[in-house]
Amino acid sequence: MDVVIQALPYLWQGLQVTLKIFIIAISLGFGIGLILALLRLSPIPPLRWLAKIFVDIIRGTPILVQLFFIYFGLNSLGFISLDRESAGIFTVAINAGAYYSEIIRAGIQSLDKGQNEAARSLGLTSSQSMRYVILPQSFRRMLPAFTNQAIISLKDTSLLSVIGIADLTQKGQVQIAATFKAFEIWIAVGAMYFVVIYMLSLLSSYLERRCRLP
Repeated sequence: MDVVIQALPYLWQGLQVTLKIFIIAISLGFGIGLILALLRLSPIPPLRWLAKIFVDIIRGTPILVQLFFIYFGLNSLGFISLDRESAGIFTVAINAGAYYSEIIRAGIQSLDKGQNEAARSLGLTSSQSMRYVILPQSFRRMLPAFTNQAIISLKDTSLLSVIGIADLTQKGQVQIAATFKAFEIWIAVGAMYFVVIYMLSLLSSYLERRCRLP
């Protein structure tokens, strides 16, 4: 127990890094997902195909391979230089974005077509209809899937330790190397992840109650 207490300040530092990467990556990922979803629904075939190919590649390859490609592969080309944290954020963001795009696309397509027709009959443009009518309604249906993907992305951040990012997992590994108390340290690391994920679940339940469809 004393070992865990002594390790907590270092683990807390790692958790702060994990949360920072998670929040930035999820925010970027949502934006990427929204853009990809709109491209997938575009009436212009080349845009649909490009978005589909990108989503299929990201969803069809492991996030660890994507991380290595972005950090080691792109940096080896010479014309781009990403530090560890930037590479980690970018990897989690595009991975989450690919999955968010499918969630958003499915949510939009789940609405009755009459919603869009009614909005257009009121004089709204296509973009205004999407912004003020379609997306707000579909968001309620997408919320549980959004939260589930956010939790998955939070767990994915633990893989970033393989390129030396000092996140919670990496700090746990350092403490184990220093104390040789693997069982106790991993229990503490797991507990910290669990608390954060449980709080995300509670937040999701609260938002679902507030946004519940009538």
